[in-house]
Amino acid sequence: MHPTTTHPQPTPPTPRQLRTILTAVCVALMAVIASVSGLSVAQPDLAVAFDASQTTILWVINIYTLTLAALLLPLGALGDRLGRKPTLITGLAVFGVASAAAGLAPSAEVMLAARLLSGAGAAMIMPVTLAVITSTFPKEERGRAIGVWTGVAGGGGILGMFLSAALVDLATWRWLFALPVLLVAVSLVMALRAVPNSRESSARPYDTVGALTSAVAVVGLIYVLQEAPEHGWLAPATLLALAVGLTATVCFVAWELRRRDAALLDVRLFRERALAGGSVTLLAVFGVQAGIFVVLFPFLQAVLGWSGLLSTLALMPMAVLMMASSGLAPRLTARVGARATMATGVLLSAAGLALMAALVSVDGGYPAILPGMLAMGLGMGLAMTPSTEAITGSLPTERQGVASALNDVTREFGTALGVALLGALLSSGYRDAMADHLTGVPADTADTARQGIAHAVGTADATGTPALAHAARQSFVDGWQQAMWVGVAVMAALFLYVATRGPAHQDRARN
Repeated sequence: MHPTTTHPQPTPPTPRQLRTILTAVCVALMAVIASVSGLSVAQPDLAVAFDASQTTILWVINIYTLTLAALLLPLGALGDRLGRKPTLITGLAVFGVASAAAGLAPSAEVMLAARLLSGAGAAMIMPVTLAVITSTFPKEERGRAIGVWTGVAGGGGILGMFLSAALVDLATWRWLFALPVLLVAVSLVMALRAVPNSRESSARPYDTVGALTSAVAVVGLIYVLQEAPEHGWLAPATLLALAVGLTATVCFVAWELRRRDAALLDVRLFRERALAGGSVTLLAVFGVQAGIFVVLFPFLQAVLGWSGLLSTLALMPMAVLMMASSGLAPRLTARVGARATMATGVLLSAAGLALMAALVSVDGGYPAILPGMLAMGLGMGLAMTPSTEAITGSLPTERQGVASALNDVTREFGTALGVALLGALLSSGYRDAMADHLTGVPADTADTARQGIAHAVGTADATGTPALAHAARQSFVDGWQQAMWVGVAVMAALFLYVATRGPAHQDRARN
């Protein structure tokens, strides 16, 4: 064991100060989350502005999330050591400057560099926001604060996409970056005034090897999930990235077991129900949520013919309900326990998926999927908050940066996994169903139609063949149902796991 120094206990924050602290960190988190999803609405505009290929534009979007995910654990641990307030302030400054540079970027190369720097700044911000809550708020207030944070983390992506789509429609894509800059400025002023500093008091050395191997592992595995659907699961780059990611993961686990008390992350803690249950639940819930968005946007835009702004607005009821139930989850947890609350949320999410799979149709429109969306929003909010508390409660107060980073990495992996899995199922189901409708269709038209519903509808409009557009919409619905039923199976398995192996107690490590 390494010696620790003793510091005098600071004066507890007043309720007003706690509200200001919570607002500051949630505004900072909103800036990070909005930048994950916001740029996806401007892909065509970016391609035209930079005369760039679709591959380059996808890298502009993905390099941010890749950098963010890779640096979460190393920078979360560094924030524990150097102090959470200075880490938050530095992260906000880096993120704000990088976002402004992206908005003014004259070329795709400058944009890529700015997005890379934004990801590094976000990796400083995101784990610290939750660590400030868990290390500052008293136990009786902590659950509600985590519920608010979880609601912003879960629903903020949808809200960010809506605001981004509105900015693109009303102005240009460059105004997308005005939103994170504004949020950073607000958070920075509040953080400087109200957020207290806290840090790890242990004298143990920083785990540099663990930080490097974790970053390589995350980059390799998330690269596979992001790129394999586009380039193929057996492509050389995919296989190389998988090999690097798995090798780095094995090395990280072996090294952390050897380091024990000086480890970046004590992997032995995953034997405990709280950490394991919370991590598995967040992985699956965020995976399903991200996969749902992959399905919903093409349905709203290509099947229903809605604009990007209207499509994002259609998702707001689910986001609002998710944020509301995240805030209510701590009260339910206090009454019935974390396991029962998580299991209820998972069950509601599964019911929502089943409703969407059973009721969706080409002619049913938005009302057919709304009940399922609402059930999912309610269920995901109930599941996410106690899962987050289970993870942060498994590590001591001085290691809350690492705990928060682990929570965030789990979310990022779940998102990438859900997009890859449900996206692949949707594409496969669409192609299989579409094959029955392409008999007698010219080869070039058939090849274009197989690429996806947007291509098929565009070709049908250009060639004056409305039957092809109807077939594409029906095939998309068939693919939707295939993806949704697989999601139901995943959530059913998760329900059984949580019901039998979910966390029974929380905050044990910090009480």
